[in-house]
Amino acid sequence: MAMRKTTKRRLSRGVNYAIFAAVVVFVVVAADWERISSQFFRLDIAREQLPEIITIALKNTLLFTAISFVGGLVLAVVMALLKLSPVAPYRWFATAYIEFFRGVPALLTIFAMAYMLPIAFGIKVPGGQVGAGLVGLILVASAYMAEVIRAGIQAVPKGQSEAARSLGMSEGRTMFWVILPQGFRIIIPPMTNEFVLLLKDTSLLFIAGSTVFTKELTTFARDGLTTTANGTPLIMAAMLYLLVTIPLTRLVAWLERKMARAR
Repeated sequence: MAMRKTTKRRLSRGVNYAIFAAVVVFVVVAADWERISSQFFRLDIAREQLPEIITIALKNTLLFTAISFVGGLVLAVVMALLKLSPVAPYRWFATAYIEFFRGVPALLTIFAMAYMLPIAFGIKVPGGQVGAGLVGLILVASAYMAEVIRAGIQAVPKGQSEAARSLGMSEGRTMFWVILPQGFRIIIPPMTNEFVLLLKDTSLLFIAGSTVFTKELTTFARDGLTTTANGTPLIMAAMLYLLVTIPLTRLVAWLERKMARAR
């Protein structure tokens, strides 16, 4: 008698669990936990990193993320509207902008803003090299968010625009008071994902250089690794990143479920 599909699924699931359990047991037995503890979990070194890793590094990471997100969002709205414009040169410019900054690595964009731009044009960005690095992050973030916003605008039913225009609203007022608010409601989950990605991308600001008081988490942990010759600062930085990103990713999942039920 042929084995039932449900029985096969249960058997396959049981095999997968057994393999997973075997891998966990092997890691637990084979790992040198005493060496791992001395190299990555030194409490005395962890205490040396406090409270600066929170009051300086984590604070700067959150501040840089917020600045980059807000600046990128404003620029992204402009680029999304230009890409949807009936004027061809506007569409060409927005498309070139978005494709360029999505195609070039963020590290190179930050480097260009921090070093090449001042040399080429003598432009000094407020905040020094860190401020210039933030401009690079804003440019990269805006390119990605512009595509998300464009998709959100196009997802709004055309009937909404037609209804607003029938009430005598101009095209501009219809976009800003009817279409954009509904579009932003649709794109809240992917925009939250963009915020999480931007939070991690602040680690690239190391290329722009930093002072004692402008270090973000990764730079602070890297310097701690250099001075202590121990990986504990990196583990602390990773835990702080997770402390911020895990609630945000859970928020995204909740928003997606809520919006799926609403639809």
